[in-house]
Amino acid sequence: MKRFHLGSKLQYRVLQPSTFLFNVAVIENQHQSILSERIRLTPDLSFDKHLSDPGESRYQRVHVPPTDYFEIDYEAEVELKPYYAPDTNIREVPHEILPLAIMPYIFPSRYCESDRLTRLATLQFGNLAPDYSRVQAICNWIYDNVFYLSGSTSSFTSAFNTVTERVGVCRDFAHLGIAFCRALDIPARFVTGYVVGLDPPDFHAVFEAYLDGRWYLFDATRLVSLQDFVRVGTGYDAADVAFATIFGAMEMSHMELFINEKSNIGYQSDVRPISTIAE
Repeated sequence: MKRFHLGSKLQYRVLQPSTFLFNVAVIENQHQSILSERIRLTPDLSFDKHLSDPGESRYQRVHVPPTDYFEIDYEAEVELKPYYAPDTNIREVPHEILPLAIMPYIFPSRYCESDRLTRLATLQFGNLAPDYSRVQAICNWIYDNVFYLSGSTSSFTSAFNTVTERVGVCRDFAHLGIAFCRALDIPARFVTGYVVGLDPPDFHAVFEAYLDGRWYLFDATRLVSLQDFVRVGTGYDAADVAFATIFGAMEMSHMELFINEKSNIGYQSDVRPISTIAE
């Protein structure tokens, strides 16, 4: 087990009455426990809370009048108890026994145009064994062929753009991994969270593939250890889990994140396949 102290602080100048939908609070499941938590708004405004079904993201919605200073300040202490697979013999799930709730994660989505990448995915990965190693080969290909460059893409960049331009950031690496998986009929989805080791600290995006009855985490950027990843949001792609969606006119004036490991409780380093989602 590991414990983390983490948080984020987002500040805005609000130019007209605006509605903010935040997704900055960590989720809780059998592998990730919230020991303490605080959400503070300045000015002190009331807000709505929503837990998506089946507990994949937590949202906070607040309506803010015009002001030169609006801030959401989130802080939590979290205990992480990842699931580690006993070995790497983790097979893909045939369509005939794939749970119906998982089937939509095979379809294309806004940022993951798997239907446009089927030929490339089949040429590169179609002859590989249908198991965990094939998804790892996808991550290796992305790492070897896409250059990581901060600020190189925008909210309009999709997986097809990334594979064409061969440059991106973590969300683009995740989108491309998802698109390649779905092109091979492997269910895959987008995950955001806090993670130790990013410089400067920021929200980090990875992806999950559904294998052998469980979601497993993958990170094609190789920037951080997935053992230090604390989950915030899960969706088809980044459109579902933006840290802030704003309806109105505003200017962001400051963004600050932190995550620190508090203790090491009977923990032993492990490089086996990892999952932090309850099944």
